[in-house]
Amino acid sequence: MDDTSGNLIIVTGMSGAGRSSVADVLEDLGWFVVDNLPPMFLTTMVEQTIGTGTQPRLAVVVDVRTGMFFDELSSALHDLRIKGYRPLTLFLEASDDVIVRRQEGVRRPHPLQGEGRLLTGIQRERELLGDIRAGADLVIDTSNMNIHQLAAKIVNAFGDEENAELRATVVSFGFKYGIPVDADVVADMRFIPNPYWQPDLRPMTGQDKPVSDFVLGHPLAQQFLQNYVDVLDTLRTGYLNEGKRFVTVAIGCTGGKHRSVAMAEQIAKKLREKGSPTLVVHRDLGRE
Repeated sequence: MDDTSGNLIIVTGMSGAGRSSVADVLEDLGWFVVDNLPPMFLTTMVEQTIGTGTQPRLAVVVDVRTGMFFDELSSALHDLRIKGYRPLTLFLEASDDVIVRRQEGVRRPHPLQGEGRLLTGIQRERELLGDIRAGADLVIDTSNMNIHQLAAKIVNAFGDEENAELRATVVSFGFKYGIPVDADVVADMRFIPNPYWQPDLRPMTGQDKPVSDFVLGHPLAQQFLQNYVDVLDTLRTGYLNEGKRFVTVAIGCTGGKHRSVAMAEQIAKKLREKGSPTLVVHRDLGRE
């Protein structure tokens, strides 16, 4: 069996987190997408597409709509690995309040809601998907993403199947809004003086040169940047050796407007210089 790493994606996750949108983007990128496939047929589908060369890249959307068959997903993934396939699992996440809003927006009940409340169905789904999420290769929290931001994330992760480099997403955020739930590593920029207290810099963001110069001009900021990029380079080597192709680096400050934004831009620049395709997302910019 040839190495199929990067040619087979299992898309799963919470209802309302964006599975259909991701499927559309993958299809636009040239992936053969199969939606709502019962896991009991997963191995057969893979062998008849990738295994025969009929479709070189396959994305399979599997979720709780498959009912009792969903329990078989873990064993199906194990069976694929035994047969020599290396599926990448993409898990889409969103907060309860966002899922409630989206489900109510489309006026559809949650597939596990039954006769109970919507939140009951969401909790059941989280419990059911717990092990799958824990073992996922890439977790994307879509709570604060619009469709264009989600599409950019998917293109960055799966748009070039020939690139075996570690693909990074650097997310700036404000601690007062919570740490991103899909972060692999988190760094705190609150040790750097806050531009907020400079009247001329307060209205600007870390994307503006005066703020960036203020933040990065601090000696401790330069020391952190050098050391942290070295740490990420070490992680890059280890992740690739372990077959992990995605990393989400979260950079935080108080409000996610100045320090974290400026540092996230610089870290992304350094990662690109080292050959890692890198997307920058400023999660909380504009929320203040």
